[in-house]
Amino acid sequence: MTELTDDELAFLAGMFDLAREGRTAELRAAIDAGVPANLTNESGDTLLVLAAYHDHPATVQALLAAGADPERVNDRGQTALAAATFRRSGAGVSALLAAGADPRTGPRSALDVARFFGLDDMLALLEPADAGPRGVAGADPTPAGS
Repeated sequence: MTELTDDELAFLAGMFDLAREGRTAELRAAIDAGVPANLTNESGDTLLVLAAYHDHPATVQALLAAGADPERVNDRGQTALAAATFRRSGAGVSALLAAGADPRTGPRSALDVARFFGLDDMLALLEPADAGPRGVAGADPTPAGS
């Protein structure tokens, strides 16, 4: 495994800031230059999870178009869809569902989040995509919000 320099690590850390801040054009340029669309931080959060949690649907759509995997689960069992659901981002949820995100994925699934917090507007988006059992019963669905 190749060791990264401090400058390379700082550059990659900056990619997560771009996702958190919704700086779509800059992030897309970095991905086009070779940064992986599924870049993952030390907590298992992908660029997509962070963009979804911070309610940047345009960034979510750009990451999906670049090949980001909507089914990736972070270290807390959360997907980008669960993060968008928690933030009540209808545009983010719709983009993720259109890209094939499963509302049942993860022990803290998007359906679990919507049901736990009584997010009826999000359930209305998620339930038509639900074709099976819920995630782990009793799991605390609270997103950590990196």
